[in-house]
Amino acid sequence: MVSEIRIYIEGGGRDTRSRRLIREGFGQFLRPIYELAAARGIKWSLIPSGSRNSAFENFALGLRKHPDAFNVLLVDSETRVTRRRWEHLRQQDNWNIPSVPEEHCHLMAQTVEAWILADPEALIAYYGRGLVRSALPKHSDIEAVAKVDLEKSLDRSTAKTQKGRYTKIRHCADLLALLNQDRVRKRARHCDLLFTTLEAKIRE
Repeated sequence: MVSEIRIYIEGGGRDTRSRRLIREGFGQFLRPIYELAAARGIKWSLIPSGSRNSAFENFALGLRKHPDAFNVLLVDSETRVTRRRWEHLRQQDNWNIPSVPEEHCHLMAQTVEAWILADPEALIAYYGRGLVRSALPKHSDIEAVAKVDLEKSLDRSTAKTQKGRYTKIRHCADLLALLNQDRVRKRARHCDLLFTTLEAKIRE
């Protein structure tokens, strides 16, 4: 059984406060996995790393400094995923991919906003009156929606709300904490893969 899980996440910006907030947001979204790990005495760390390059660098460092942990990289895919995950990142970012199995690599496809848009009920609860629900993508496979269209959808749907237009810095962490895991997993297969991989690793 694995003794520690460490997840290196793209996002959180450069300052301590924004990284704390995004850690809390992801922590709430991944809470079922955290509770499963805690019940088995498995250490749990979420490491927001700012840019995707920094996340990858921190992940590579984690492989060396924490070889006994299950180290996971979690970054936006940026584009539609049509190949194996490590190969996608090799092509997308020209990274020197480490020699570790595919289970260490996980993607928010095509971006973390896809997970947010996968749960309209969370958006309604957060933004309240003024949210234009008709502007939200209807596609059952949210990963098929291009990144630019995800951004436009969030912008249009939230423009007239009291909280104002969606911005990653001000709203992303709060929304992550409100998401229903089952609703997101049904529309985002790479999110479901993250959950199932972590669940399986914990139960080994």
